[in-house]
Amino acid sequence: MTATEHPLAEEDLFATLPEVDADAQARLHARLVATASDAGVLDVAYRTIDTPLGVLLLAATEQGLVRVAYACEDHDGVLERLASRVSPRLLHAPARLDLAAREIEEYFAGRRQQFDLPLDFRLSQGFRRTVLSHLRDIAYGRTASYAALAAAAGNPRAVRAAGTACATNPLPVVVPCHRVVRSDGTVGQYVGGTDAKKLLLALESAA
Repeated sequence: MTATEHPLAEEDLFATLPEVDADAQARLHARLVATASDAGVLDVAYRTIDTPLGVLLLAATEQGLVRVAYACEDHDGVLERLASRVSPRLLHAPARLDLAAREIEEYFAGRRQQFDLPLDFRLSQGFRRTVLSHLRDIAYGRTASYAALAAAAGNPRAVRAAGTACATNPLPVVVPCHRVVRSDGTVGQYVGGTDAKKLLLALESAA
């Protein structure tokens, strides 16, 4: 099994080279990324970033950002599922996600209200994907109900299904499922936890 076939293989490789210093490891890693990319065998790049909501995992394909994951989702588990559902040719390649990291950091700093990133929605299908496509229509600082979202997606009676689509959104923060609340105004559930949802809504309402 090669380093591009398993998200943990790279760390295992470096663990066997304790005499190699950090700079040398960085150079080896850069060569590994470049070689994999040039050979067309780097299908999914990933990195992590620190945010006010903890560490987020970002992953992208050639088509765009494919996954944003909170720590509570288990990053190792998320990487394993990406390797299974998208491609086992997955590698820690931070530079490939510099734009996504920068835009997310600008968002949390209050300097960005809209993301301009290319997105890859392959992890959502059918009605769920339709629901996600309407989430970006909810303006920054505003909210919509699950019922209104279901209606916008073409099925007013599918309120529960709209909620499920939000709960399984593979791109939280960037695709703003946090802006969807219950009809009574309460925040409802959220993949990153209700406290994270409240913080995001508070951040946007303060702008």
